[in-house]
Amino acid sequence: MLHQAGLRTLGPVWSRPNVFAYGVPFRFPSTPDIGPGLTEAGRDLIRACNELKIMIDLSHMNEKGFWEIAELSKAPLVASHSNVHALCPHSRNLTDRQLDAIRDTGGLVGINFGVLFLRDDGVKDASTGLDKLVRHVAYIAERIGIDRVALGSDFDGTTIPAELKDASGLPKLVDALKAHGFNDEELAKITRLNWIDVLDRTWTA
Repeated sequence: MLHQAGLRTLGPVWSRPNVFAYGVPFRFPSTPDIGPGLTEAGRDLIRACNELKIMIDLSHMNEKGFWEIAELSKAPLVASHSNVHALCPHSRNLTDRQLDAIRDTGGLVGINFGVLFLRDDGVKDASTGLDKLVRHVAYIAERIGIDRVALGSDFDGTTIPAELKDASGLPKLVDALKAHGFNDEELAKITRLNWIDVLDRTWTA
């Protein structure tokens, strides 16, 4: 019924346990290896999403659940709003091994703008510069490829850099990425084309 009504993307959990899985709690510093993974209902949900071509969002999934989905799912692995654990050791961020798994499935990481997931000191500071955000984009692009990174935002869910404020500030982020060295072709991929590609391959494959 939900698919017929238009559902095409689903996150099995937020950062709390539910009937499907154990969502990763917010902890700093911490690895995402916290708690058990999928329940039997969760495994059935992943299989159903694959069958119906619904994208599974791995943001908020703990590490055990991530790997169980990686084993079960036939679709590209996608984390819609997650960052790099090696740069910011927050439980919500992705380890290098997880990033590599996303690469190997032709998946995607959408960068989270939340300062808690950008800074290496875990401080909630809205004055955080856009350079912190840019380094997460650059890290993922270098490690798993320019085709595997995009913007994920989280405008309505967390504290973001005051310089961005809201969607009207996105041109400032694009300028910061350009100043870092990303060219126009790469910026097109980061800002829109990579999302279009992974959604097309997930929904219609």
